[in-house]
Amino acid sequence: MKVLVTGSSGHLGEGLIRHLDGLGVESVGLDLKPSAFTTRTGSITDPDFIDGCLAGVDAIIHAATLHKPHVATHSRQEFVDTNISGTLNLLEAAVRHKIKSFIYTSTTSTFGDVLRPAPGEPAVWVTESLTPLPKNIYGVTKLAAENLCRMFSRNQGLPCIVLRTSRFFPEDDDNRYKRDAFDDDNLKLNELLFRRADLHDMVTAHVCALEKAPELGFGTFIVSATSPFQLQDAARLAIDMPSVVARYVPAYEQIYAQHGWKMFTSIGRVYDNRLARDTLGWQPEYDFGSAIAALCEGKEYRSRLARQVGKKGYHDTEFEDGPYPVDETPEMDHGHDR
Repeated sequence: MKVLVTGSSGHLGEGLIRHLDGLGVESVGLDLKPSAFTTRTGSITDPDFIDGCLAGVDAIIHAATLHKPHVATHSRQEFVDTNISGTLNLLEAAVRHKIKSFIYTSTTSTFGDVLRPAPGEPAVWVTESLTPLPKNIYGVTKLAAENLCRMFSRNQGLPCIVLRTSRFFPEDDDNRYKRDAFDDDNLKLNELLFRRADLHDMVTAHVCALEKAPELGFGTFIVSATSPFQLQDAARLAIDMPSVVARYVPAYEQIYAQHGWKMFTSIGRVYDNRLARDTLGWQPEYDFGSAIAALCEGKEYRSRLARQVGKKGYHDTEFEDGPYPVDETPEMDHGHDR
């Protein structure tokens, strides 16, 4: 199999190329930015360029995108051009070249405002049946591209899998209030409980999707670390998260005390990855429990792949207030997810 990976200079793209190479799978890396993992430098907005990259290719993993941190630095039209028109160009080329599997990297940001429960309401239990309500141009364009994938699968018979990925970037948080309130490792460990995954697991989810796409035809899956929480915990998580975490992973309290870390007081959502595990045969290896176990043994909690890829950033410019040009609205409590 020969796989085209778009966004090959980014976190996920580099991780995919490294992993595919390790499996002995030939890959073609495509990106606007040159890197050691990019073999074709150009834009997905150029249909002729895409055609030139697809000779002998059997499958496409489309990870290239404008991300949420670009919302303040790029126009809405640029988001439309890259995230919608670029995806359309790839889908049309995939049909012409008789591609066997098309994997689209989407985002849990498509859910948008449905992830913010009203005061007093339980945390939102996020499954694939939840109706998205994007809150910015990033979410809108990613959802539109998902629908293009669905249309091409239904009308052109192109096997497409959409993966709604949670956070996996190693960069500092894009919310200044969280950056000020939490140590970076503390923040990312907390998020592993409900809205983050290790890069290794993100990569293996894409590989599983590659294999399953011809059989499934189409599917949309949430990809996040396996949460220890159950649906019946949703109400408690909205008011007293530490007590729920202690019930499932009691060892966390000692590790957090040793590092001077703190748990969120409450959260507003939990991503449920069960469908991806059951349908794609995906077996994520990294979660909050494994991270605490590693720290108890004095080991690194991140995967080797995540450490190899490291930080990349989203902009070539440093901003006055930190790594991003804008921040989220202040939250009710620095420990709140919502």
